[in-house]
Amino acid sequence: MKTLLLGANGQLGRSFIEDGGLAARGELVTACRDGSRFDGVGVETVDLAKPATLTALLDRIQPDVIVNTAAYTAVDRAEQEEALATRVNGEAVGVLGAWAKAHGALVVHYSTDYVFDGAAHAPYATDAPVAPLGAYGRSKLAGEIALRKSGAAHFILRTAWVYAPHGKNFLGTMLRVGAERDELRVVADQIGAPTSTALIVGGTLAALDAWIAADAAERTALQGTHHLVANGHTSWHGFATAIFDGAVKRGLLARAPHVAAISSAEYPTPAKRPTWSVLDNSGFARRFGYSLRDWRHDLDGVLDALSRHHA
Repeated sequence: MKTLLLGANGQLGRSFIEDGGLAARGELVTACRDGSRFDGVGVETVDLAKPATLTALLDRIQPDVIVNTAAYTAVDRAEQEEALATRVNGEAVGVLGAWAKAHGALVVHYSTDYVFDGAAHAPYATDAPVAPLGAYGRSKLAGEIALRKSGAAHFILRTAWVYAPHGKNFLGTMLRVGAERDELRVVADQIGAPTSTALIVGGTLAALDAWIAADAAERTALQGTHHLVANGHTSWHGFATAIFDGAVKRGLLARAPHVAAISSAEYPTPAKRPTWSVLDNSGFARRFGYSLRDWRHDLDGVLDALSRHHA
């Protein structure tokens, strides 16, 4: 099996490379926008902002599986750059799907809780009505639609509140700002499931293993849209508090700042965020036999990794 991993320098792409699971399952080709990987390894150059360039790359590499971790993720900036966001998150995904359909390849693509409006009070099912609130959510929904319409074999894996020991994310921001300030104001009325890239990598590999072992009929039943998020839920305020508690315990911070709970209205942003971002992930565990851990478990794991590096 030859796998092409797009977005090698992103949070999730880097986690796939460091995990080693994709490489263990066959030949792995990695690609990023500038052709230089985070670890200094030279890789393929690909820019999803230029969808017309993708077909030549795919023709040359001839992957059996395309794992697309590349995305436009600047949620607020997308309000001014919706055309660019839609090229990367929508049109380019359609190109991947068209090539995969013509060549019998599988596309693994990641989507987001932002395709929903956040007005629910129970976890969103995979087939719940979509109604994105902003440009980023619309661009990600465009990618889902394009991939489904392509007719390619695919996994659309929706996730949310993603973080890792590396890259730009809420956890890293909290640790940096928490070391500088005595008090922080954090939104307490947006609810979701903080999800580590380690959980997403493990879940993806479980889905791929099921796909590899399945016959044609079983593959048809396996493919489609799945929710790959941690179990449980909290607010951004709750997540921040847990980060600081764990960081102090491990010596990553000398003391925890006071975390004041505020409303979304007190922290206005260009893009409106969903109030409720909890996704129903029960089907994923049943279908792929992969236990989706509580969000606190993986937070401990990430803080442990940072502690080892810090030491």
